[in-house]
Amino acid sequence: MTKPAILITGASTGIGATYADRFARRGHDLVLVARDAARMEALAAKLRTEAGVSIDILPADLTRADEIAAVEARLRDDDRIGTLVNNAGAGLGGGFVDQTADAITQLIILNATSVARLASAVAPRLAARGDGAIINIGSVVGLAPELGMSVYGATKAFVLFLSQGLALELGSKGVYVQAVVPAATRTELWGRSGADETKLPPMMDVDDLVDAALVGFDKREGVTIPPLHDGALWDGFDGARRAMLPGFGATQPAPRYAA
Repeated sequence: MTKPAILITGASTGIGATYADRFARRGHDLVLVARDAARMEALAAKLRTEAGVSIDILPADLTRADEIAAVEARLRDDDRIGTLVNNAGAGLGGGFVDQTADAITQLIILNATSVARLASAVAPRLAARGDGAIINIGSVVGLAPELGMSVYGATKAFVLFLSQGLALELGSKGVYVQAVVPAATRTELWGRSGADETKLPPMMDVDDLVDAALVGFDKREGVTIPPLHDGALWDGFDGARRAMLPGFGATQPAPRYAA
């Protein structure tokens, strides 16, 4: 049986390139999406030789409406694609008061809007055929405002919520949705966001991160958090959230808000 092709965004380097390597070695054809066509072609040439798979290159800047439209069309129309890896993303240096409105907008478009648009492009086709997967790459920052990366963290909180919501909507239709929630991982994102790479703390290796995420993928986890050694903490966190649900239906304010 032919294995489904995988479309991976942010595939020229880092997490995306590592996903490309791993899925190619599992025998999947690939569609690689990123701005840097030369780096993607170099990766594709290597994987074609070593893994014997077919790889297409689709250069695109996912903050540009015309270029993301081409990726959306590929996801809608190419029946070979059975998995989307929504990996493309960026960081933003400085504090909120130092960041420009334009930079904030661009970050939201890339980290949140493009994730939703690409998922929207592929989900109807996957649901109609009753199988497939969407992998969305988030961040622990989306769970931790204390880390002080307000806009970046907000975009990653969006990715987590979107993933959990889509899992509920699409799971019964045969579509698996996974949120991968890394902590700091050694990639080029740090330098691109303006960080002094010589002063960065120890980080997870990108190979370890992706290999762990794929274990979660194979287990069909809804949320995979590779750096969290005590999985019961996430279970408790999610359980506390679920325990609040009945209270959200109350029609009167809680007594602590009485005048």
